Amino acid sequence: MMIPNWLAQRAKLTPDASALVTERVHWSYRELYEQSLEIAQQLHHLGVQSESRVALLSHSNEQTVLFVHACWLLSVEVVCLNNRLTEQELHWQVRDSEAKLVLVDDQIQIHPNVDDIESLSYSAVRKSERKEFVMLEQWTEDQTLSIMYTSGTTGVPKGVRQTAGNHTSSALASALNLGLTDNDSWLCMMPLFHISGLSIVIRAVIYGMEMRLYEKFDAKEAAAHIVAGNVTAISVVALTLDQIVRVMEADHNKAHPQFRTMLVGGGPVPLDYLERATACGLPILQTYGMTETCSQTTTLGKADATRKVGSAGKPLFFNQVAIKDTVQPGEVGEVLIKGPHVTPGYIGSQSTRSPLTEDGWLATGDAGYLDEEGYLFIVDRRADLIISGGENVYPAEIENVLLAHPAIREAGVCGKEDPQWGQVPVAFLVGSADTEELVEFCSQRLARYKLPKEFRFVERLPRNASNKLMRFELKKWL
Repeated sequence: MMIPNWLAQRAKLTPDASALVTERVHWSYRELYEQSLEIAQQLHHLGVQSESRVALLSHSNEQTVLFVHACWLLSVEVVCLNNRLTEQELHWQVRDSEAKLVLVDDQIQIHPNVDDIESLSYSAVRKSERKEFVMLEQWTEDQTLSIMYTSGTTGVPKGVRQTAGNHTSSALASALNLGLTDNDSWLCMMPLFHISGLSIVIRAVIYGMEMRLYEKFDAKEAAAHIVAGNVTAISVVALTLDQIVRVMEADHNKAHPQFRTMLVGGGPVPLDYLERATACGLPILQTYGMTETCSQTTTLGKADATRKVGSAGKPLFFNQVAIKDTVQPGEVGEVLIKGPHVTPGYIGSQSTRSPLTEDGWLATGDAGYLDEEGYLFIVDRRADLIISGGENVYPAEIENVLLAHPAIREAGVCGKEDPQWGQVPVAFLVGSADTEELVEFCSQRLARYKLPKEFRFVERLPRNASNKLMRFELKKWL
């Protein structure tokens, strides 16, 4: 299947449709295309060739959307760099990715200066002359468009290839699941260097819908848009869902009837959050995906939300999910994924490692099970599993119990070495509560071997750019 160059095709089809709204700009698809084309010509004048590789170090603003589209009009591979990394980490990724050029947002202070790789600011590019180029009107399915380094919850960052086919099939599967309407507008408060943010940029242009972009997550702004009916969808994680709900509860507000979708990913959602969100009229769709699967793999529909509490739902139309080495429903094992949205592989130092098994399944490193109706339940990251006295203890289960306590805002659990049990759970908490009270609270809801042996109160928990908890950092805190 050939895939049209997304923005060029969208500008032909609906040039006057609203494309991008920020606090500073409101562009139609024609304007988005014309400005992106100008940047593409400037990059071409600076020597950027099609199918070369360019790294982008940026904030989540309209300039970045333009530069991403400019690179794709040129059919250039974009390496999305996380702006929260240290200079050393960025240096490693730029070198590992073999990017020919690093484009840096003018507002960013750190520069990953790599000896033989040129670095240019956005403004330097915008001052350059323009040079015409022949645009590839069609892409092949296996053409790499973006590269993202995994968030490092497993150790060494891996540069994940994401192809035109991966992104397109992910967007189509999501549309078949969520539906489309003429007035759709997706509120994006996720970082654009992360798959949850970049996938919104891609969905918008494939669907011809509006994207309302913020540089940072803002619970008050999000709640205001949801209540006013300015947006129809937003992507969040459990932490940001809770923050939006708190704002709505404080103001006794309900979601506008136009608001259709609150997509929650990045880990299990505590039952308490779901119940409170439902009371605010928020249509919660829990989802499971990863960088290697270009965002969503499974989604739990609104109709099943109360019947299948805690589930990540069923696979989207083109996707398959299986549990390794299991026979019966309910057996926990490693989650395997197959489908056109799955990466063909890695680049750089990990390029020799295929993420796929011989018959094309992606081993996720996540532990989960399928129930008798085929709904997926994610139990935890296998790397985070605590084995205490021979029993498997899943941190997410303990965290969910702790988060149900009214005085606890955030919870993170990891395993600590123990001479008697091998490992025991330790909880890091944001909030204020009496330890004895917490022990009593957990005792009513968890088996004895799952009870945290220590409660440590901290100012904040370690999270990556998409607000996912980094439990491997908690282990360092021990």
